Amino acid sequence: MLKLGLPALGVALLLLLAIAPFSKQTEVSFLLDKNKADKAQERMRVEAARYTGADDKGQPFEIVANQAVQQSSAVRVVDINGMSARVGLDRGPVSIGAEHGRYDLDAQKVAIPGAVRVHDQNGYHLETSNVSVDLKSKQLNSGGPASGTMKLGEFSAGHMSADLGSRTVTLSGGARLKIVQGAIKSK
Repeated sequence: MLKLGLPALGVALLLLLAIAPFSKQTEVSFLLDKNKADKAQERMRVEAARYTGADDKGQPFEIVANQAVQQSSAVRVVDINGMSARVGLDRGPVSIGAEHGRYDLDAQKVAIPGAVRVHDQNGYHLETSNVSVDLKSKQLNSGGPASGTMKLGEFSAGHMSADLGSRTVTLSGGARLKIVQGAIKSK
């Protein structure tokens, strides 16, 4: 039944599409008055945004936001909710997450009030808060304390800064490191 029915249905559909332009049906058109149309409250709203690519070293990344809103073109700040990122490094992927953020389009700076969490599959974990990131200079600074774990042990500090270009992190303000004996074995 399907051997004959499916090809016959395909031929009928092709014939219908071929004849349709010659039918006498009238077109439906309408006019839209811009003064009567509803206007969006925001200039731009994006739901479930995903941005993927590779950094200057060819390492893949993915950035996801549950929601991003720019109130108007006069307000050059985008409010972001539900932020997460995943970066593919040589030692494995790293995940970064935060609840809220604000991106200043003109200054190219991101401000993250609240907690920021970083972790990877090798046991590295970092938590800090009130982070600012300057995308032009590739500098990151925390306004709150930073703490975390790694194979070597546990660390904490009153403040953290990072140079994202050279991938260096500086802990200051009462920085402490608790080393786990035998965590790093020489080969």
